[in-house]
Amino acid sequence: MITLTMRAPGKNALSTELMTWIIERLDEARGEAVFLTGDGDAFSAGLNLKEVASLDSDGMNRFLGTLERMVHALFHHPGPTVAWLNGHAIAGGCVVALACDHRLASDRPGTRIGLNEVPLGLRFPPRTWRLVRHRVPPHAIERVVLEGGLYPPDVALRLGLIDEIVPGEAEARAYAERVAAAPRPAYVAAKHALRHGVLDVGPDEERRFRDEVLPAWVTPELKARLAAVLQRR
Repeated sequence: MITLTMRAPGKNALSTELMTWIIERLDEARGEAVFLTGDGDAFSAGLNLKEVASLDSDGMNRFLGTLERMVHALFHHPGPTVAWLNGHAIAGGCVVALACDHRLASDRPGTRIGLNEVPLGLRFPPRTWRLVRHRVPPHAIERVVLEGGLYPPDVALRLGLIDEIVPGEAEARAYAERVAAAPRPAYVAAKHALRHGVLDVGPDEERRFRDEVLPAWVTPELKARLAAVLQRR
């Protein structure tokens, strides 16, 4: 089993550099089981908003393309993937966790998990949106997306954002080892059958992304909102 530990400023914020690193490490893993966690006291606090706020339309297209490739690489990794949420998993950080096969979270006081894109004024790229629709249970999807709350682990568990709360990393690793012990061909075949076509995006969705979603990420209003968020941090 390979351990991937996200390390980046801003509580492991997802920059182009970090997302590219995840994609490359998954490729190098060549189907081995992956235990994914974050450095320090956070899993990932989401996208790197400083980078997002600095991008023009072309740069944002490349940035969101990297995000979509990372989601695809995690979701379709040909081997078990276990996310150990050792702390906050917010927005893009929660997306990373949802792309993994299994999601275990710490009960660390103050930990928050959720998809707060809507309150930030962000729109989901198409493959990321398909992931969210696939992962979050029907009874919770509207609350999770439209409320955009950041929930403690016990609430995140009820909403289906995580699978289990465990005391610490040792227990999370033990769980991952049990999953990784399954006969690999059977695991991969079942995973492929479950995931086939889930993230496929048709031409109409691609057109909507170019015409509506991408422009919404570079408006002056959004940049001002993100600047205000960054000032409060």
